Amino acid sequence: MKVTFYQPIHPFLKKYIEGYYFMEKNDAHCPVTYLTFPDNYFIVSACQDVSIVQDKGWVKIHRSLSENLVTDFVCRCSVPTEIFYEQSINEVTVYFKPLGMYHFFDADDSEALQDNIHRSDFKEIMHAVLKESNRKKQIEMLEAYWLSKFRAKNLTFAYALLADLETELSIEEIAAKNNITRQYLNKISKRYLAKPTSEFRKIQRFRKVLISNKRVKNLTELSYENLFYDQSHLIKDFKELTKISPRKFFENVDTEQNNIWLFI
Repeated sequence: MKVTFYQPIHPFLKKYIEGYYFMEKNDAHCPVTYLTFPDNYFIVSACQDVSIVQDKGWVKIHRSLSENLVTDFVCRCSVPTEIFYEQSINEVTVYFKPLGMYHFFDADDSEALQDNIHRSDFKEIMHAVLKESNRKKQIEMLEAYWLSKFRAKNLTFAYALLADLETELSIEEIAAKNNITRQYLNKISKRYLAKPTSEFRKIQRFRKVLISNKRVKNLTELSYENLFYDQSHLIKDFKELTKISPRKFFENVDTEQNNIWLFI
């Protein structure tokens, strides 16, 4: 199955969209299985002529006997998930940075986004994108769609809290800095980021370790560089998010390859 990942070409979109990928259907029967790991992206996808069965921790996708277009929205991926493609399919999937998607759909919280996406013209436009065989044209259509959907939204407070979550400040210190209670901070996090502050931070640290491991091979260094209290803290979080130890994980996954299933 051929998969190509792209970062936005239009400079404006880079602020809000991490990237997107296309899958291409072919005649060969080539099942593909991979593991994807927790992230903080908001992900929207469209798959052409498929049937999907899923449960917590796994998703199975195969071609449908009838024509259709299945769209999906994911804003909270907190466990490792096995993805199994029985055959190659046509698919486009877009990864929005935290808070990015709110500038393209008229929703005030993560729960409302899904309904808004389904009521929008997303499905119609993605159907046209997947019908197009020329990749350059597909990219032009996809980016033109997102540019047409953009509406400036005042999320200054949410962005300020997001920036604070990337620092060494404790949750209590972030709340005090912004003159709010810890409970209200958690409420804002759930509203806009689809998860509690502690979960968002844990996943964000985990993702940074994956990237840092390309140049730092020592777990102690990785721990302190990515705001873990110590090596034990890193190992504990890593096991929660991948079900295996970081040493075992890095032995089996080559982070030098920029594998999109790992980093996305």
